[in-house]
This record gives sequence, C-alpha cells and structure tokens, in this order.
Amino acid sequence: MLEGKAAARAALAHSAQPAARSSAWSRLANSNAFIGYLFILPVIVGLVVFVAYPVTYSLYLSFTSGTFGGAARWLGGRNYGELLHDRLFWYALRNTAYYTFASILMEVPLALALALAMNQKLKGIVAFRFVLFLPVITSSVAIAVMWGWIYNPQFGILNQMLRVIGVKRIMWLAAPETAMLSIIIMSTWRGMGYTMLLFLAALQDIPEVYYEAAQVDGAGAWRRFRHITLPLISPMTFFLLVLGVIGGFQIFEYAYTLGGATGGPVYSTLTLVLYLYSQGFRSFRIGYASALAYIIFVIVLVMTLIQFRMQRRWVFYE
Repeated sequence: MLEGKAAARAALAHSAQPAARSSAWSRLANSNAFIGYLFILPVIVGLVVFVAYPVTYSLYLSFTSGTFGGAARWLGGRNYGELLHDRLFWYALRNTAYYTFASILMEVPLALALALAMNQKLKGIVAFRFVLFLPVITSSVAIAVMWGWIYNPQFGILNQMLRVIGVKRIMWLAAPETAMLSIIIMSTWRGMGYTMLLFLAALQDIPEVYYEAAQVDGAGAWRRFRHITLPLISPMTFFLLVLGVIGGFQIFEYAYTLGGATGGPVYSTLTLVLYLYSQGFRSFRIGYASALAYIIFVIVLVMTLIQFRMQRRWVFYE
C-alpha cells in the first residue's frame, strides 16, 4: 500500500512538472522585458549580421592576402606596411585632406550667412529655404553629372558666363590644378542647404531676451553677433565640424563620377575611399582594401578625438 502511495505521488509530481514549466514560460512570455527584447531582436540581428560580422571579418582580412574567390593567406602586418610605402595612398590622403578642410572652410561660413538671411521674418521666406534645401534631397550622382556639363571647358555654362566678364577658358575637371577645387565647389553648393537648415534651427533656439538686453546696453549688430549668436550656436558649429570631417574622409561618389575610378587627371581627384574601391573591386585585393579601410577609420577617429578635446575651449553649452 505504501509503495502504491509513493508511486502515485511520483506520478503526480511528474505530471506537475510540465505544468510548472508551462506556467514559467507563460510568465516569461507576458513579461515586459521579454516583449521588449522581442521587439529589438530584428535590430540586434541586423547589427550582428550586417555590421558586427563584416567589421570583424574585414579586420581579419586586413592581415591576409584575401581576394575574391581565393583562399586568404595570413600576412601579418604586411598590408599596413605596404600602405605606408604606397605612393598612391599618400596622393589619396593629401587629396582627401584638401577636400575635407577646404569644403568645411567654404561651406560652414556660407551656410551660416544664409541661415542668418533665412532667419528673417519676411513673407515667402519658406519658399527660399525650400529652394536652398532642394539640392540636398537630389541624387548626388545626378548632381555630379549635371555639374560635369557645367564644368565642360568647351560649351559649359560656367565658362560661357566667365567669358562675358573677360575671364579666359578654365579647364576645371580636365586640369590637375583645378579638378579637386571643382569638386569642392560642387559639394559645397549641394551640402550648403543642409548645413544652413541646422544653423537656422540653432539660431531660432536662441532666446530673444538676450538680444533685447544687448540692445538696451547699446550693443550693435556686430557685437550681438560676436558675443551672443556665435557662442550660443557653437554646439551646432562643433557638431557640423565633426560631421564635415567624417563625411569629407568618406567622399567617393563625386570623385568617382567626375574624375573616374583612377582619380584623374594625374590622380588629382583620387580620394581614400576611391582608392579603396579601386583596390578592392577593380584589382580584387580585398585584404589590402580592408587594411586601407581601417587606416581611414583610425584617421577619422583620431581627428574626431582631437576635435572633442579642443571643443572645451570654444564650445559653450547653456
């Protein structure tokens, strides 16, 4: 009889285990934490598959002789050593640095001036803002093709306009001296609307009471701009400078469309990302291109850290 009771208790406990597991799973499935993780699961999978894995694997490839369809052979740091002695790499680095800093020096002041003009309370000012922002939402390749026609030395409209005021024909994209400058002018024209819009948002966030108090104290327009406007928009200026450096070192489509895959003429439009593309997808040197990608990453990281260190001296937060 005792044996029968023990067997019954064992059977009851065994049957209760699935019910307990089912209850625990039900509590987990209905918990807020589980539902939250379920919602972010696609993002996590996407980050792992499309970001974390490619970044990690490209780091491994940068130490190999990886090619398309071929076995990767371990080279150690040979790719990085070869880059330091690669003449085209230094050309590309010089051109990229020139493009980055020249475009920032042109775009930021011009965009600030436009933002100050667009910040006026005038009838129809929204239409002017839309026209200035229109190039930003236009395809960059389409804009590059259009500017290629504008820069044409034979029948381009820019040379036609310059001829009217007595300026001789400029070769623009066909001359090494002016090819990169031509790309800088075009990219400044296209990106100025976006920079202007961000400056405009920063200007409209400044309380009017500051300007009213300054006017009461007798401050003129320049002093109000120097001591109120510039300090209060300095966080936005810093943000745009950081974005400008990061975007400048990633320039590709303009250089490729207007200068070709080889960065002509005479490598004057060869940029770091264009050289990476040429090595990886034209010469199929995936390991060498991966090493170049990490060199670009280190350069951008160092320059961004320098900017964050220096911003303490001139950026003012409310």
